[in-house]
Amino acid sequence: MYCRFENAVTAAEKAGQIDARNIEVAVLLSNVRLVARARARGNDLFKSERFTEACSAYGEGLRLDPSNPVLYCNRAACWFKLGMWERSIEDCNHALSIQPSYTKALLRRAASNSKLQRWEDAVRDYEVLRKELPFDNEVAESLFHAQIALKKSRGEEVYNLKFGGEVEEVSGLENFRAAVSLPGVSVVHFKVNSNSQCKQISPFVDTLCGRYPSINFLKVDIEASPAVANMENVRIVPTFKIYKNGNRVKEIVCPSREMLEHSVKHYNF
Repeated sequence: MYCRFENAVTAAEKAGQIDARNIEVAVLLSNVRLVARARARGNDLFKSERFTEACSAYGEGLRLDPSNPVLYCNRAACWFKLGMWERSIEDCNHALSIQPSYTKALLRRAASNSKLQRWEDAVRDYEVLRKELPFDNEVAESLFHAQIALKKSRGEEVYNLKFGGEVEEVSGLENFRAAVSLPGVSVVHFKVNSNSQCKQISPFVDTLCGRYPSINFLKVDIEASPAVANMENVRIVPTFKIYKNGNRVKEIVCPSREMLEHSVKHYNF
């Protein structure tokens, strides 16, 4: 986004050099330079933590260029620093209406919604960001905490959930019963280590574990734990079963990645 803005300045300057007597080009060049100056002044004020003045500087730029998503997003950062989260959200919405994939605007809107405890809106934005930035640990952790807060706001019981969990291997009837009886949602992958389909989908289960950190992901090797397989009547692998507060709510046999994630997401809330 920054490069696009700088490119616009460069393009206007080149146009001015090519046709120096063109009044429209001269006006455009003057306007672009004034916008760039307002943005630079706003950035300097922001770095000096003079956030109210920075808001005014970005506002001057927006009066000249009301469809500039960078200026909206930068002003949103000022509002956030000033604790004016509603205004921050408004400016993020403006930026995203112009540039829907603007990552910084999504981050700032999600953070502002979190401050206002609008957990459903925050989770929605963090889920989009999690897909766009799959290796960003801060986004993953923010999503996790927003999901936990959303569950609590709905009166759901939340116990001992920690960020950064892994798919836990479970063996033995007693351990299996204890694991799926935990409060919240558990997803169990019944597998055979040598099975090619299980090998193909296992890395995606690890991905889902990171993407939906408030869900308890488990795996059971039915050859190593035949008693669990018999109790759960698992004959084909990979089979996935979803439990909510100890009750089985869904069973999927040999699902596609899309079908598996759809089910996981559905029972996440």
